[in-house]
Amino acid sequence: MSNVTRQAEEPPSAASCFYTATNLPAEQPQVKEVEETIEEMLIRLDEFCGMTDVIRSDTSQILDETIPLIKAKVVEMNNIYAKVDKLEAFVKMVGRHVSFLEEQVLQAEGNHSTVFHAVRKLLQSAAIPSFKNKHTPAAQHTYDLPKLYRTEDYFPRNYVGAKYQSH
Repeated sequence: MSNVTRQAEEPPSAASCFYTATNLPAEQPQVKEVEETIEEMLIRLDEFCGMTDVIRSDTSQILDETIPLIKAKVVEMNNIYAKVDKLEAFVKMVGRHVSFLEEQVLQAEGNHSTVFHAVRKLLQSAAIPSFKNKHTPAAQHTYDLPKLYRTEDYFPRNYVGAKYQSH
């Protein structure tokens, strides 16, 4: 190929466009300075375009791969949070039942000891020697167990691992 044909195929450079627009000869020092500045700006522009391409590809990767993984983890964590909330509610309910039963035990102990001491004092004040050594049972109080939760209702046997099941 000839030199003329090759020049016709290539687009004009920025410097040659500048020379044509300003009607300055290419040999002047100011023109060379402008040409170098233009070339440096073109290099920086290419670097900038390369960086934006890298950012676009990274952004696409994040959007296509990473965000779906994060969404899946969010759903998984929300399920765990829901289980923790249910467990907290269960623990609070068990705590209320334990407090209720503890109050009833304390009340029963108080009633039993009061009745037992009253009967004992009464028998000791009597001068009957045969009653002093014998223990008379206190009046029998029947106790009806209040309706409480059943652990099996909250943790079915197949829910708990085999090593925790009683056979």
